[in-house]
Amino acid sequence: MPCTTILVGKKASYDGSTMIARNDDSGSGSYTPKKMVIVHPCDQPSEYVSVLSHVRIPLPEDPMRYSCVPNALEGEGIWAAAGVNAANVGMTATETITSNPRVMGADPLVRYQPASSGREEQPGGIGEEDLVVLVLPYIHSAREGVVRLGSLLEQYGTYEMNGIAFQDVNEIWWLETIGGHHWIAKRVPDDEYVIMPNQQGIDEFDLQDALGERKDHMCSADMKEFIEKNHLDLSMEDDEFHARFAFGSHADSDHIYNTPRAWAIARYFNPYSYNWEGPDADYRPDADDLPWSLVPERKITVEDVKYALSNHYQGTPYDPYRTGGQQTFRPIGVNRTDFLSLIQMRPYVDQSVQALQWVAFASNVFNVMAPFYANVEQMPVYLAGTDARVSTENFYWASRLIAALADAHYNKTSIHIERYQNAAAGRAHALIAEYDREPQLRGQANEEIAAMIKEETDRALDNVLYEASNGMKNAFARSDA
Repeated sequence: MPCTTILVGKKASYDGSTMIARNDDSGSGSYTPKKMVIVHPCDQPSEYVSVLSHVRIPLPEDPMRYSCVPNALEGEGIWAAAGVNAANVGMTATETITSNPRVMGADPLVRYQPASSGREEQPGGIGEEDLVVLVLPYIHSAREGVVRLGSLLEQYGTYEMNGIAFQDVNEIWWLETIGGHHWIAKRVPDDEYVIMPNQQGIDEFDLQDALGERKDHMCSADMKEFIEKNHLDLSMEDDEFHARFAFGSHADSDHIYNTPRAWAIARYFNPYSYNWEGPDADYRPDADDLPWSLVPERKITVEDVKYALSNHYQGTPYDPYRTGGQQTFRPIGVNRTDFLSLIQMRPYVDQSVQALQWVAFASNVFNVMAPFYANVEQMPVYLAGTDARVSTENFYWASRLIAALADAHYNKTSIHIERYQNAAAGRAHALIAEYDREPQLRGQANEEIAAMIKEETDRALDNVLYEASNGMKNAFARSDA
């Protein structure tokens, strides 16, 4: 399973923004070229047809324009992944999550069944391929996103377990699917952050609020009956409900694939709050009780999120780039990342430039993340022009090339990667500060940012290629000149 998500409440961020970020990772041994585009209302279908599940869903007649990061190659559907609509609502979908056999038996997933002798085709439910296109063009707040997606899940069901984030300038909501048709959602506390590493993550959940006032929690209308009928509540106290106990997994594989990622990021944002190592650790990499949300020790920046989503357990014995390192756990900054999207909703600028969508392609250990104004008519060709041809003329393929070369020569190339990341980030912040004062030029700003990123990426590729060439196995010291 792929992906890692970080959500940052507005009082936990450095500038009062809400931030939702996610690594979109391909499955093991595969790589999915991605691009970043703008979808206009005229391009949005009136009926959506899923490629994978064959479900057909009529859509409202008033879609908004939105940004997204779809697959660059045709074949398995759109997979729009993450974006911002014209109402300044952000969405990222999805974080694949786990569950347990009790939930799967109580509400089975809705899987596609092809036609066979004597039986008609049975469409499946909705999934990661579909969700952004079905929801983002039609919502005006994060809460509306939860309500719309929840109603679609109840009506059509889903064929997979997923976690989905919605944000506006004030709130972030996190929704988790529960079985085929059920769901829960919780608002991220303003002064806290959330880490989601492919596990069902919500822990404490207020069912009374979710079925009543819905101030900080929401869920399927029949959730209380569903839990009671299927004996899902494992809480020892009658006055509490622990969603992760009820709906989540506790497998040995979680302790290698999932929980270590949450441990690494929490250790980064809260280094002194807990004891993270040794026999007396409060939380270890295999801990099942890591909190769903925490107050950070200091406010979180865009660069902090990028660094956390690039983590490969540096500073620990589990770093694969460390001499003698034990590659025990699945890194966050893994080789098969397709892209990273960080949506930053800023309250202190004109609404037309409120939403920045930061994007990076390929393995985060070696790439850079660049900001682009989401409220525009089109994205630069450097982002939108990805196709099957490997080329340094687009951000995705250039980033893939740098990562593959630099990984094999990590010690020699790491200084070039560090300089690349710092230079690009500094220049990006300067350009955003300049164009925030002239919001009518945001389209021009995106083109200038793309040109700057291409310049820095080309320079980094040149430096990395030089080091990799010197490190070839057939090198010989005596000059042949």
